[in-house]
Amino acid sequence: MRTDNQRRSDNFEDRGRGSGGGGGGGLPAAALFSILRRIGIRGVLIVGVVLAGVYFFAPPSIKQMIFGALLGGVPGQTQSATGEGSVCDTEAQACDFSRAILGSTEDVWRAQFQQGRLPNYGVNPGAYRDPTLVVFSGAVATGCGNASSDVGPFYCPADTNLYIDPSFYQVMQDRLRAPGDFAQAYVIAHEVGHHVQNLIGATQRQLPGENQNQTSVRVELQADCFAGVWGHTARADLAIDEADLREALNAAHAIGDDALGHSDERQFTHGSSAQRMRWFRRGFDSGDARQCDTFAVSNYGQL
Repeated sequence: MRTDNQRRSDNFEDRGRGSGGGGGGGLPAAALFSILRRIGIRGVLIVGVVLAGVYFFAPPSIKQMIFGALLGGVPGQTQSATGEGSVCDTEAQACDFSRAILGSTEDVWRAQFQQGRLPNYGVNPGAYRDPTLVVFSGAVATGCGNASSDVGPFYCPADTNLYIDPSFYQVMQDRLRAPGDFAQAYVIAHEVGHHVQNLIGATQRQLPGENQNQTSVRVELQADCFAGVWGHTARADLAIDEADLREALNAAHAIGDDALGHSDERQFTHGSSAQRMRWFRRGFDSGDARQCDTFAVSNYGQL
């Protein structure tokens, strides 16, 4: 696959090494709180409306100037790290690749949402809302709590951010034996799939009689399928070929519950290797997110 011709997403944040914070600079928290207390509730509301207008309608230079002075950077945009150095200083290639793949997923899902080509869970999601990809090393603070690199890539619905330690790409190659750039792209696309689920209401679904683990498997397999839909739609732009597809399928196999050493299917939370490959392939072959409705499969054993 190729990414040199792909735009890089600006919804990217480098949290640094061992840091739970965002970008640096801006007003100190105490000073900002003091100002808000002085202007009162009505003043806070007025300021909020003004800042919202700036965020959505002002030119980037104006946004950077205002939010940089207040908060140290534009929310959701690339931030400088406050930890022990920027992750992207030493992982420049991985960061650039991640931004390229994120930009591709944005293009694909904006169109899918605009066309309404989505499973229907009784929610009108409106236009696609881009998530932010946060890179970190060691540990990170999120809207879902603190996390370490050991948990691997994940999506936090509370802050709608994707989180990844770029060193996981090396783990895929060395420990999981799942090398390749499209395998890495699949990981990002899978986490974006969780964001799509959050927007359309899929994460609120649960079928009667099923336990939490079974619901989790349905959620994970659907995210795999959504990753496949992205791959199908971006195939021409990224020059994805059969070798790339084999890389993604190998990655899906490598992170199946059984491949990771779990023998009791009742304890599965992500699905077997065969299931993960099958649902990714379903999305990749069809390019239709409506074919990814794992909750429409009434018999859990037939997933």
